[in-house]
Amino acid sequence: MNQLGRPTQAHFVTREAPETFTANRALQINEALIFETGREDFTGVDLDAPAPFTPRLGGLERQSELGLPGLSEPETMRHYVRLSQKNYAIDAGLYPLGSCTMKHNPRLNEKMARLPGFGDIHPLQPVSTVQGALELIEELSGWLLALTNMKAVAMSPKAGAHGEMCGMMAIKAAIAAKGEAATRKIVLAPESAHGTNPATAAALGFSVRAVPAGPDGLVHPDAVKAALGPDVAAIMLTNPNTCGLFERDIVEIARLVHEAGAYFYCDGANFNAIVGKVRPGDLGIDAMHINLHKTFSTPHGGGGPGAGPVVLSERLAAFAPVPFLRRDGDKLGLVEHVAGTQAFGRMTAFHGQMGMFVRALAYILSHGADGLAKASEDAVLAANYLRVGLSDLMSAPFGDRPCMHEALFDDTWLKDSGLTTLDFAKAMIDEGFHPMTIYFPLVVHGAMLIEPTESESRVSLELFLATMRDLAMRALRGETERFLGAPFYAPRRRLDETAAARKPVLRWRKPEPVEE
Repeated sequence: MNQLGRPTQAHFVTREAPETFTANRALQINEALIFETGREDFTGVDLDAPAPFTPRLGGLERQSELGLPGLSEPETMRHYVRLSQKNYAIDAGLYPLGSCTMKHNPRLNEKMARLPGFGDIHPLQPVSTVQGALELIEELSGWLLALTNMKAVAMSPKAGAHGEMCGMMAIKAAIAAKGEAATRKIVLAPESAHGTNPATAAALGFSVRAVPAGPDGLVHPDAVKAALGPDVAAIMLTNPNTCGLFERDIVEIARLVHEAGAYFYCDGANFNAIVGKVRPGDLGIDAMHINLHKTFSTPHGGGGPGAGPVVLSERLAAFAPVPFLRRDGDKLGLVEHVAGTQAFGRMTAFHGQMGMFVRALAYILSHGADGLAKASEDAVLAANYLRVGLSDLMSAPFGDRPCMHEALFDDTWLKDSGLTTLDFAKAMIDEGFHPMTIYFPLVVHGAMLIEPTESESRVSLELFLATMRDLAMRALRGETERFLGAPFYAPRRRLDETAAARKPVLRWRKPEPVEE
């Protein structure tokens, strides 16, 4: 029996598994590439030849065949089913990615998003026909403003990075309105910031000045004060930060930034740790994007599309982009033009992602204010449960102290084992877990960042914890063979990641025929 009291492989009659002709392993199907399955001269759908027409692409129409493989309907269905079986997902197990907040998407939210009037409307419909949808956006906006204590919200950004761009564009517009665009060209960013922070600042024409973190993983007022000057436009700070710690001096930092005539942008990626507990507006923040997928359970990544509303303080409210909602009596309308306002312009064609708004509001209304606060508490509790459960085996870079929504470890504990963070992460795949975020934040060597979220039960957390402890003890006992070749049970073994990055194979070529 193993540590969980379950039969191990030693309890069964075993022998070396034989190679199979198909390379399939029972229900684990080794599907060929779709180009090897389909035929370019075949399609599973009958398409009539088009009637004569005049091309309207100005000479840019395709001159050759598409070259796409044709599949029958059964082949197409099997292809996508097999792909789904090779994916790890939050519906399959705990997803401990730090900084990503991979939480459960309640099925009630999906049901609401498919209701007539939400799931079947079009952004070009007359505003008079979508009053219910606009009212939903208005109510969601009200919740976001109440939870952050901010003055205005821009709902149109399509994702976190898009929202980040929106907030910084509002700051840039405010600086220009004060006549300081030529002098304020610097944005401060902590060394532990998300990579999008300096990228966004650079994309808007700012230069980035790094602010070092202290030995405790926090940004200190003295470091910010030393970096401030008349050339600074803003600071971009994440709170809780990417080390999973609450920036305890954030109010003092905001005071220093404002005294210097600059603005405070907060990266809202980690808002899930403080919803209902701390209002960013009370901390002196001027702009913050909110990842609806990280905080309010809308689908993440490929399950999107995303949504990244941006809340703005009174100092920036006038610069919110169009379109934005305006109520006239009992009617709602969209302000589409900037004339007569200080709006910096338009970020996107339409007013955000309706399906994501429905899902987020369904989540908020299901929880209520007290439930949202409880979710934050549970997320922090779960992270600290794992932190304490692993602290005797794995090393924490900033000491054995409480964290927020994610627990951060480094690779000091692996120093004499001959193993790396990557080796440990690959072994987790064999145990049926997606690895945690590794090698981020960059300020920690060999970082392992674990975020369980509030979605997991105690049973789920304890299975993950027991698995991590078992792997850690094997690593410390010198059982390197368990790690260096991992994953052993995944559909594909470990890649040579350096070669794959430097010599990527970007084009499929027909393989040589195999002799019988």
